[in-house]
Amino acid sequence: IAAQPELAARYTTIGRSVAIVTNGTRVLGLGNIGPVASMPVMEGKAIFYRQCAGISATPILVDTEDVDEFVETVVRIAPTFGGIHLEDISAPACFEIERQLRARLDIPVFHDDQHGTAVVVLAALRNAAAVCGSDLASLRVVVLGAGAAGTATARLLRTAGAGVVTVADRAGTITTSRTDLNDEKRALAEELGATGATRGLAEVLRDANVLIGLSGPRLVTVDMVETMGHPRIVFALANPEPEIDPVTVADKVDIMATGRSDYPNQVNNVLAFPGIFRGLLDARASSVTSNMVLAAADALAAAVPPELRSAEYILPSVFDTAVVPAIAKAVAAAARADGVARKAAKDNAAP
Repeated sequence: IAAQPELAARYTTIGRSVAIVTNGTRVLGLGNIGPVASMPVMEGKAIFYRQCAGISATPILVDTEDVDEFVETVVRIAPTFGGIHLEDISAPACFEIERQLRARLDIPVFHDDQHGTAVVVLAALRNAAAVCGSDLASLRVVVLGAGAAGTATARLLRTAGAGVVTVADRAGTITTSRTDLNDEKRALAEELGATGATRGLAEVLRDANVLIGLSGPRLVTVDMVETMGHPRIVFALANPEPEIDPVTVADKVDIMATGRSDYPNQVNNVLAFPGIFRGLLDARASSVTSNMVLAAADALAAAVPPELRSAEYILPSVFDTAVVPAIAKAVAAAARADGVARKAAKDNAAP
C-alpha cells in the first residue's frame, strides 16, 4: 500500500467506508441544535447505510460553525474513508464547505440535504408528470425555499429540462433585482435567468403546475393552491409539519407528496443516498458529477414500473430492496462514462 496507495481501497476498510459529517447547525425539524444532539440522526443514517447498502458509515461530529475549521477537520480525517457524506449543515455555509472539500479531496463529497433531496424530488416529479400525461419540459415549477435543498433541487430540475423553474423564499421570488440576496442566492437567480421584479408566493403560484415546498410549516394556503394550473402537483416536504395540510387539499390537486411516512408518496432521502454511495464506492469514484446525480434520479424513477404508477404511487417504498442496486449500477456506470471511476466494471475484486 505504501508503494501503491490505490490498493488501500481493495485491502482495507477504506473502500467500504463513508464518513457522515455534521456540525448540527440545520437538523431537520429542529434547526441548530449542535453536533452532539444531532448524533441520533447521524446514527440513523449509518444504520440505513449498513442495512440498505452494506456500507460501514461512521458519524463524525465537528464542533465548529467556522467553514475553514470544518473543512480542515474533514480534510485531515478523509484518508480513513472512501467518501464523505455531509449532513445537516446550515446554508449558506454548506455550499462553501462542499465546494472546498470537493476541490481538495480525491474522494466523492456529497451533501445529502442538497443532492439527496434533489434526486428524490426529480424522480418523484418525473413519475408525477407521467401520471398526469405531461413531461418535465411542459411544467411551470415553483420551489419554495432557497436553502440547501431548495437551491440544489432548482438547479437539478433546470439541468433535467424542467420548463420554467422559479424559486421563492419568505421575502418573495429570488431575482437579481433584489438587494438582500447572499452570494449563493444571487448566483442561483443568475443561473435561472430570474431578472425581473420580485413577486410574492401567491402571485408566482398562479397558473403554476408544480409547487415544491422545502421551507417551513403553513406557508401555503388552500386559496393559493386553487389558483394553480393543471396538472396540479404539490410536494409539501417540510417536516414534521408540511407547508400545507395534505388532507385539506387532497381533492384540489392531481398529485400530492410529503416528507412524511403517514401519507402516500413520501419523499425521503433514504431512497437515494445508500444507492448513490454504493455506486460511488463500487466504481471507486474520485468525485460526484451532474450526470451521476441525474442517473440516480432516473434509476429511482424507473423503480416504479409504468404500469403501476398512480397518483398515490410515484416513488418506491424505502423498504424496496431493488432500489439500492438499481441506483448503484446507474451511478457507477455514469462515473465510468464521465471518466471519474478508478475501478473498471469487469473488476469484481472487493470492494
